[in-house]
Amino acid sequence: MKNKLLKKIILPVLVLIGGIMYGQTVTGVVSDGSGALPGVSVNVKGTSVGTETDFDGKYTITAKNGDVLVFRSLGFKTAEKTVDSNTINITLTEDATSLDEIVVVGYGSSAKKEITSSVTQVSAEEFNRGTIAAPAQLLQGKVAGLSIYNKGGNPNDDAVIRLRGISTVGANSSPLIVVDGVIGASLNNVDPNDIASMTVLKDGSAAAIYGTRGSSGVIIVTTKRGKAGMTQVSYSGSVAMESIQNQVQNMTGDEFAAAGGTDLGSRTDWLDLVTRSAVSKVHNVSMSGGQGNTTFRASANFRDAEGVLRKSGFNQFNTRFQAETRILNDKLKIGFNASYTKKDIEYGFNDALRYAVLYNPTAPVYGTDSPYPYNGDNYGGYFETLGLFDSFNPVSIVNQNSNTGARSEFTYSLNMKYDISDDLSVSGVYSEQSTKLTNKAYYRPTSLYRGNASSPLRKGSATLFTQENDFKLFEMFADYNKDITDKIKFKFTGGYSWQETNYFDYSLTAGDFPNNDLEYIDALEWSQDLINAGQISIDSNRSPEDRIIAFFGRVNLSFDDAIHFNASLRREGSTKFGENNKWGLFPSLGLGVDVNKYLKLNNVDLLKARIGYGVTGALPSENGLSQDGYSPNGNLLSSVAFRQANPDLKWEEKAETNFGIDFSSGRLSATLDIYSRKVSDFILFSKIQDGELADGVVKIADNWFNNVGELTTNGLELSLDYDIIKKQGFTYNSGINFSTYKSVLDKFNGSTSLRGNLGAPGQNGTPVVLVGEGEEIGQIYGALWDGTVTDGNQNFVDVNGDGSIDVNQEVGNAIDADGDGVVDGDLKKLGKGIPDFELGWSHSIQYKNWDVNAFFRGAFGHSLVNNFRVFYEPRVGSQGSYNYINTDLANAEITTAKFSSLYVEKADFIKLDNLSVGYSPKISEDNKYFKSVRFSLTGQNLFTITGYSGADPEPSLQDGGAAANGEFVGGADPLVPGIDRRYNYFAARTFTLGVNVNF
Repeated sequence: MKNKLLKKIILPVLVLIGGIMYGQTVTGVVSDGSGALPGVSVNVKGTSVGTETDFDGKYTITAKNGDVLVFRSLGFKTAEKTVDSNTINITLTEDATSLDEIVVVGYGSSAKKEITSSVTQVSAEEFNRGTIAAPAQLLQGKVAGLSIYNKGGNPNDDAVIRLRGISTVGANSSPLIVVDGVIGASLNNVDPNDIASMTVLKDGSAAAIYGTRGSSGVIIVTTKRGKAGMTQVSYSGSVAMESIQNQVQNMTGDEFAAAGGTDLGSRTDWLDLVTRSAVSKVHNVSMSGGQGNTTFRASANFRDAEGVLRKSGFNQFNTRFQAETRILNDKLKIGFNASYTKKDIEYGFNDALRYAVLYNPTAPVYGTDSPYPYNGDNYGGYFETLGLFDSFNPVSIVNQNSNTGARSEFTYSLNMKYDISDDLSVSGVYSEQSTKLTNKAYYRPTSLYRGNASSPLRKGSATLFTQENDFKLFEMFADYNKDITDKIKFKFTGGYSWQETNYFDYSLTAGDFPNNDLEYIDALEWSQDLINAGQISIDSNRSPEDRIIAFFGRVNLSFDDAIHFNASLRREGSTKFGENNKWGLFPSLGLGVDVNKYLKLNNVDLLKARIGYGVTGALPSENGLSQDGYSPNGNLLSSVAFRQANPDLKWEEKAETNFGIDFSSGRLSATLDIYSRKVSDFILFSKIQDGELADGVVKIADNWFNNVGELTTNGLELSLDYDIIKKQGFTYNSGINFSTYKSVLDKFNGSTSLRGNLGAPGQNGTPVVLVGEGEEIGQIYGALWDGTVTDGNQNFVDVNGDGSIDVNQEVGNAIDADGDGVVDGDLKKLGKGIPDFELGWSHSIQYKNWDVNAFFRGAFGHSLVNNFRVFYEPRVGSQGSYNYINTDLANAEITTAKFSSLYVEKADFIKLDNLSVGYSPKISEDNKYFKSVRFSLTGQNLFTITGYSGADPEPSLQDGGAAANGEFVGGADPLVPGIDRRYNYFAARTFTLGVNVNF
């Protein structure tokens, strides 16, 4: 009776109600442009009504006119369609950002909801656009906590990359690069057009699986792949025009003469003569496709990049091939990747820009135009201000000399994965990478700059430098996945890693050429018989055994699809360590809980709290540092020890704790990370203290490499993303990321000093950045100017109030060096080189066939020592033949050059880093030639809002040392940020016209 009632009354009533509410059956096909898409979820928005597409991409759903159907599929943009007919077909477009469901991590991937560490994945659609010379520029400003600065924008310089500040002071502080699973692969061997996504592992718990190479963070690069189906050919091309955005403010010839400078009779714009409107061209062709279980992709990239400095830039050819197939009943997956890059480089001379700023603007270009008899053909016809220190004709530098090079790089990898069962698989990878770099520098005998034209002992110089690096990698690991119960999921990954690097270089320098007619190679041949005369120098280096062996394991455990735990351990040994400390352990732990699973807050899709802890390490900068070091003692028959062996030398260690919250609610998503980390056991060259040598060890030197120093960094990162408008045919998304950190040097070999010598002329004894125990990194110290001038000298403030002024740049004059509670002198903190916070702000608009992307980037709270102003702003009488810097801060009364607060400037800035407008015309389905076309116009570095008077307000995160006659002194020091050196390149504004075509 009840069944009859159900069939005859209740069911028809329900059907009637459903028919009234959802009065029609809607059918259709979902595809991705190359074929049907099975498994796509189709839902009526705001209801529980839903279905999935079948194997042929077909679906059937009940809906009424005006309802909105929502189509979702992993790897594609979510699409919405208003019901207005019984048939709705739709094509989904690929979107790597929707792959946030699956995130690449070390040795595999994981669902985003299961991630317990700080990980950020950036897709190709989110990358910076326009003229991109190097892959790192794709991420600039896009990831909170990741600082990428190529100060000045030299196309031949690698950007300085810092993740959450510095993690080491004696080794490479850039993140580890992993390309398609190959640890330590070269980012320079990947063309930006071939990258599908880049994932940044920011905290210790994420990077610990990489052991001694993960201390500075990890960037995982995933290149584009082919798909089975119709073969697709794509072309993208662009042409760009660059010009100097902002130059150093110096005087014109008339202004210089009126200010009392030495007037040589001409009026010359030196900067205009050594720079240009640079044109860069990029072409990329790719072919991808496949059939059945086999896919492939091949690409070729051509880049011709000019720098704004004449004779600077590069020509690059890059090709990449990727193929993947399955055999043995689909159990064995085999992947092969290969990439080759050939780059011909014109390094040019950054010093030409420096001398273009400081060289006398009334000097003529050629000596024949000068009334002075000593400027004739002796210098190639160019005028030179002889007798002046650090003064060279910039046009002569560019025209007479050459500085070129070449870089070739080849990488291949073979990846295999065998599925033993549904739960267990074994993977292996073997890779080799070889890199060769050459540099040829030639200075003609008539070149005063480095050619020593005024020297009777040596005229001209030719140098050949060659470097070769070979890297091999073999890894094997197993994955075991098991659903223990309906609510408990278990995954284990364990494996073995072997890495080996071999390196050597050599250089040859020759001089004393008979005339100015020799080309570079002839110059080297001419000097073969001059080695005994001291006109040839030869140097070579070769790395000792450099090998890493590691065993690693990781456990992932999920409960109730809401509580996620992971732990990893890596045991690693390296030949770079001492005999007693070759092996180290690097653990990590992580816990994440989707709190909303239990709170069930309204309108909240995700509220996850996570905490992670991990230990990573850093290798020494060179091999053999734990061994005795000897150098020749004036001849090849004897030597002298300069380094004591240290058998206890071990890795630098970073321990980091990270707390994070991930939130998502409809159109809004947010991520907050708070972290604290401690880096210990810096590897530094230090004096051997009493009692440090083991009993019975003979002391052969006073110094050795030892583990000394500790650094603490605390920071916060916040990312927000909001869909402001989300309508059919019109979307507007905006995202912002914010990061801040503070680093304190807790321990540093028991020493405190001022570093960052400003250099010559006249500032040789002027270090300006404090490096000391208990001190924040990056503090700039100097005399505090009171705003008055007496007899051409600045008057300074009596900071310590002792009645006298002591502003010598000594550490005791900056802090209480002797611990008696009194600062000995009157130096004061004038600023700091590291920003208080950094900001990135993106905007993405799509309207019908148009798209607009804008990205603003800024840094705030940092200062810069404006070195051009320090040296050339004071109206020094003896400086009458150098140009004057002419900013609004200049004081004409000051005639003595002395570093002070006057030359330390706040360098806060916000810039429109990237603005791109694109148009994609609708292509008819009947078109046999084109699948899609996009035209774009992009502007980069369009404007900068800043109070800094120099050419570029971006932070200087490390210091390359002072420059004297163009020669660098010292290496890059990460403990000395904040000095805007005179040898920096000039930033450019770029406009790029591009086209992308899919055939």
